[in-house]
Amino acid sequence: MAKVKITETVLRDSHQSLVATRMTTEEMLPALRALDEVGYHSLEAWGGATFDSCLRFLNEDPWQRLRVIRDNVKNTKLQMLFRGQNILGYRHYADDVVEYFVQKSLANGIDIIRIFDALNDIRNLKTAINATKKEKGHVQAAISYTTGPVFNNEYFANYAKELEETGADSICIKDMAGLLKPYDAYDLVKAIKLKVKLPVQLHTHYTAGLASMTVLKAVEAGADVVDTAISPMALGTSQPPTEPIVATLMGTPFDTGLDLQKLDVVSKYFEGLRDKYIKSGLLDPKVMDVNINALLYQVPGGMLSNLVSQLKQAGKIDKLQEVLEEVPRVREEVGYPPLVTPTSQIVGTQAVFNVLTGERYKTVTKEFKAMVKGEYGKTPAPISKDIVKQIIGNEEVITYRPADAIKPELDNLRQAAAKYIKQDEDVLTYALFDQVATKFFENREIKEISNDTSKYYVNVREIS
Repeated sequence: MAKVKITETVLRDSHQSLVATRMTTEEMLPALRALDEVGYHSLEAWGGATFDSCLRFLNEDPWQRLRVIRDNVKNTKLQMLFRGQNILGYRHYADDVVEYFVQKSLANGIDIIRIFDALNDIRNLKTAINATKKEKGHVQAAISYTTGPVFNNEYFANYAKELEETGADSICIKDMAGLLKPYDAYDLVKAIKLKVKLPVQLHTHYTAGLASMTVLKAVEAGADVVDTAISPMALGTSQPPTEPIVATLMGTPFDTGLDLQKLDVVSKYFEGLRDKYIKSGLLDPKVMDVNINALLYQVPGGMLSNLVSQLKQAGKIDKLQEVLEEVPRVREEVGYPPLVTPTSQIVGTQAVFNVLTGERYKTVTKEFKAMVKGEYGKTPAPISKDIVKQIIGNEEVITYRPADAIKPELDNLRQAAAKYIKQDEDVLTYALFDQVATKFFENREIKEISNDTSKYYVNVREIS
């Protein structure tokens, strides 16, 4: 038995799940040095939806955010979430874009790249895995965990073995919807550990109220690292809270070695930030509820906050329950994809349209059509011919690796974005979100974050 390590999610998935990824870099800054002193295995600090949100809502350069975090976190590994061939966007990109994005992520400060595919289609991971290995980064290959007729421990363990053979340095069980129950977690970790020789990490969410128990059973089964969030930004659709996990394991063979006093400094800062979010309405109390129905609907935290947001904008928040009930129906009809970005948004948005229009598939998004056509890869179960015909008519379904049909893009993107490029990374920002990036580039002088961050630390000194 070995000590269990902790990955802290407060800088990425925690606020992505609770406040739709609206934590700003300036709000993170006062806590960075305190976080760095805790002794975490890693800080999940970038990737996922943070890149999009920086540009779209916060008028921030996501690359600058990464550099500022790296400048202030000297002792702890930084980790990011990477959507395989989708990078951090919502479509597949050419291999040259994927390779360059990996290169620049590591050059700007990332140590560990957690790479996953929403459909568990390993063909969509290989380019990112190979690029990370080439740049000497740590490849954490993730299994998108879900339930359904085609999923069991053998399926997941076999996939873990494939990931190991493809070049993974560690395996992550990515339970994005909080579906993994405690005893199931024990059996799953055991099954994977029997199949692979790599460290195994567990990522789960508190949505259904199971997460802390699930983490404990996973640890007992041999999980090497677990994801948690500092307590003020934990629970609900976020991760299980860091401090109770640390306290629970103290004095056991799994002792994390982390100091509750150091965690308290971090906690006090984020308590103030959480209170600010509650007062502003950014933190909706609904996402803090235990929702055991997550086991029925399989809606992950970030997806739930987005559904609530979509329905509020449409003035139809009263339809939330109907939408939640529609999600598993849509999911079944399109081959049981795990619900994680981008499939969560694709299935979720389609469920919203099905409910709000009053007629199922009367309005179909282009992304939903693309998924049915195979443009995102192979779904875990076959999609019925009737659904295929209804959604895409007589168009041919793709059976090859989708990115094989995408010609190199980088040179063309450089030309298209030439007048905006002030740093090498700008071409990647443009590649992922051209319209949003263009708007950001045109206004980027408005908000710059100084790399001289000494002024931000008065709060932490006062707290400690």
